[in-house]
Amino acid sequence: MSAEPTTTVIAEDVLPDYREKAAAGRIDYVFAGFTLLTLAVGLVMLLSASYARAFYEENGSPLGIFIRQLGFSGFGVGAMFVIALLPVFNERFFEKWSPLMFFISLVGLAAVLVIGVKVNGSRRWISLGFTNLQPSDFVKYTMVLYFARRMCTVGKKIGTLRKGVVPYIAWLGVICGLLVLEPHVSACIIFIALAGCMMFQAGTRLRWIAILLIIAGLAGIFMYKTGFPDDYITERVVVYQDPWGDSQIAKDKGYQTRQSLIAVGSGGLLGLGLGQSRQKHLYLPEEHNDFIFAIVCEEFGLVGAIIVMLLFGILISRGYWLAIKSKSKFSALVIAGITTQLGVQVFLNISVVTNLIPCTGISLPLFSYGGSALLCQLGGMGIILALSRGTA
Repeated sequence: MSAEPTTTVIAEDVLPDYREKAAAGRIDYVFAGFTLLTLAVGLVMLLSASYARAFYEENGSPLGIFIRQLGFSGFGVGAMFVIALLPVFNERFFEKWSPLMFFISLVGLAAVLVIGVKVNGSRRWISLGFTNLQPSDFVKYTMVLYFARRMCTVGKKIGTLRKGVVPYIAWLGVICGLLVLEPHVSACIIFIALAGCMMFQAGTRLRWIAILLIIAGLAGIFMYKTGFPDDYITERVVVYQDPWGDSQIAKDKGYQTRQSLIAVGSGGLLGLGLGQSRQKHLYLPEEHNDFIFAIVCEEFGLVGAIIVMLLFGILISRGYWLAIKSKSKFSALVIAGITTQLGVQVFLNISVVTNLIPCTGISLPLFSYGGSALLCQLGGMGIILALSRGTA
């Protein structure tokens, strides 16, 4: 991936012919199939994980949460195939409109601080009445598109400090600054990983990427030591170190982690069986959202957990394979960026559920409940499929 393939800027004389062939090509049906399979498994698990809470919170309607997610899934799959199959959604389209899409998503991210609704102490959502919209979900994908466009424009200058490092660190500073104010510090990890991956693939020197990671690490230490923007970072680190401890700092906020570990441990090798989870009966908070993987472990055990991870592993591997096979630098960067976003989010979510890292507010893609997040994820899969028409 370090070689300089034909770019959308350097070789304009060959691009029209290439783009016409790419637009008329076939999408990668393997990637599409595993996306749908993973989504189907996720919907089954959401139904199992959510019906107890839905019955309790929605006046005896155990299918309320599932039906809403099913509706978003249908709309999202439709949007995915529209993006994937219509020739208008091609490399030229995403390259041309990426600056506008990125700007609009940033406006939405800033608007959260003014008109956003507060849930569990964080102001991350804009209420649409029928659902809550989380602008940071959209920024993940528009940032990938915009960064890919800039990286293609600068060409070999990506290795320099002024062209290859400063602009991306500046934009990351804006995004992460807005996220910290929500606060949604954990999402910053995804954006930093995305930028680092794309900079590496585009040809940025490793020392500059190392500086980016050092800056991010120092910022994390500062927030941990000072309690900025509030004390929840310090509390979560204390819980991570000892979920069973009765710490005055953490104020017994280890309850969720403890219940998650109990669910994971209760599953054993083969699990209790589909629908047989005990922790989902209002013991484990967010069992249908950030902690749905704990229910997977409880109901299907270690074997089921490995199968789910294999599904994601195949999907992620296929995404990187498509990036490698892409004939243009822009497509390769976009596909690798979206695939990295998927992989990082899966890793972080499972790590939280198993207490490998401190608790973060990061959902499991295609599994966790959330309308806007699911639409963005399936839209991202649609972008990969659209650009897969240009692979060999």
